[in-house]
Amino acid sequence: MVRQTSENGARNKQSTRVTLKPGPAWRRRSFLAEVVIPSLFTRRSGGDMAPRFPAVQPGQICITWIGHASFLIQTHDRNVLIDPNWAKWLKVIKRLKQPGFDLHHLPDIDLVLVTHAHFDHLDRRTLRRIAADQPIVVPIGVGTLVHDLGFNLVHELNYWQTLQLDGLKISLTPCHHWGARLLADRHRGFGGFIFEANGRTIFHCGDSAYFPGFAEIGERNDIEIALLPIGAYDPPSGREVHMNPEQAVQAFTELHAQKLIPMHYGTFRLGYEPLDEPLTRLLSRAREAGIAEKVLVMKEGEPVLL
Repeated sequence: MVRQTSENGARNKQSTRVTLKPGPAWRRRSFLAEVVIPSLFTRRSGGDMAPRFPAVQPGQICITWIGHASFLIQTHDRNVLIDPNWAKWLKVIKRLKQPGFDLHHLPDIDLVLVTHAHFDHLDRRTLRRIAADQPIVVPIGVGTLVHDLGFNLVHELNYWQTLQLDGLKISLTPCHHWGARLLADRHRGFGGFIFEANGRTIFHCGDSAYFPGFAEIGERNDIEIALLPIGAYDPPSGREVHMNPEQAVQAFTELHAQKLIPMHYGTFRLGYEPLDEPLTRLLSRAREAGIAEKVLVMKEGEPVLL
């Protein structure tokens, strides 16, 4: 396992960690009764058609949304997965939208990135099936969860650290979230990734509440495409740990990115908000902010060449 750390990165991580104390209203509603149990009787939507991956030319990027926070990023010679998750269940939380395609339709994967250890982003069963003696990049403290799955190298990064791998440049950015997989392992890191290849730059936010750090990320990087979460903003705990759609538009503006691709909605119901509400609110706010033409709404399993 290759571990990369820095004192500045450790300080940054502490400054972006959220309090895990539940909000004052968390007992007033029942997530079990209002969300979990109704979801059990909801039929999964979506299909799993075989994708038609286009031929990617040098300088081009192909992005395929698998669902939730899972993406396949393709250059002309590399295939990279970010937060891959084909799970049908997160413990008792049912997947309500099928993955865009079956896992066996994936091309050969050269690199895997995982933003943090939460079950909806780090699915060990999926990772075990994907692992084929290639490297994986995770935040500091997450390597112990993936080192036994079949990857040949586990790179652990701290904030603002950069890794060069076969023409790809990967950097970990701060976010406002937390990384514990279980109650007792709050030592695990969390963040977003800047992915650079062939002069193209993609920012995958991971999970984050809105925080002023988006402006710094935009100042440090010339971001072309921002993959930003817009769901789970009404969580059962009442904690402010995810952006709402309006905050995602604000973050996009502060990142100075050219294209906004929404994610982290419509797959698992992790908050009280209806599955279709985040996208409706995002498009409404984007029109108000005059950036509607910069929003690219993807459909699971359909590659988009950019």
